[in-house]
Amino acid sequence: MSLKMRPSRLLRKLRAGQIAHSVKLNFTDPRAAEIAGQCGADAVWLDLEHVPNTLHDVENQIRAAKIYDCDSIVRVERGSYSDLIRPLEMDATALMVPHVMSEADAKEIAWRTRFHPIGRRPLDGGNADGAYCGIPTLEYLEQANRERMIIVQIEDPEAMDELEGISAVEGIDMIFFGPGDFSHAIGDPGNLNHPEVQAAYKRVAEVALKHGKFAGTVGPAAMLPSFVEMGYRYFNTGADVTAVAASFKDAVALAENLTI
Repeated sequence: MSLKMRPSRLLRKLRAGQIAHSVKLNFTDPRAAEIAGQCGADAVWLDLEHVPNTLHDVENQIRAAKIYDCDSIVRVERGSYSDLIRPLEMDATALMVPHVMSEADAKEIAWRTRFHPIGRRPLDGGNADGAYCGIPTLEYLEQANRERMIIVQIEDPEAMDELEGISAVEGIDMIFFGPGDFSHAIGDPGNLNHPEVQAAYKRVAEVALKHGKFAGTVGPAAMLPSFVEMGYRYFNTGADVTAVAASFKDAVALAENLTI
């Protein structure tokens, strides 16, 4: 009996027109991923761009999240094709590529991360995503192309000039607007209410939907309803570092407010 690749919870919800969400993990401990899944997160967002995690750390967090049918999004660092495919072979459900600047860049990403007939992703099958050679080759290719998501991040004003072309690339599932770096690039770091940032939020969603892609982003909780109106259906809604800091601050404040 052949095995099957674990279906993506994110894609199941997004394809049904529902809202999907994740929480971002900066800590390396797999227990953080397990807790996130236990709490009902659709996915954990694991980071190799900004956080000094090792591939072994990420692999264990992916494994822990799957206990609760929780997907894993791995944001990669920009490097060789191996940096793209290794998280997929560790059974990450989605790959997020930062600072995609052009249609040519997006086509190269799709070429390296999708199997035939879309791309030329290097074929192994002997790792977690292929059930350690438990999935027959043709079924593995088909399931990987169907159940694994490729996300490109639009974080720079320059990329807006090629947004139509980027969004039209076959093999890219989601166009994700990164407002933090975008606000930095226009010279007003952190101001998500800047007119150019707000215009970019709207345009990314509009163009993504026009080309049949999902639209994703991040932002303050108060802004989420407006994002839904724009057409966004995926959001990151929290992070382990902010949650722990808030809990510790409350604990410290409680203790310091005690009187004798």
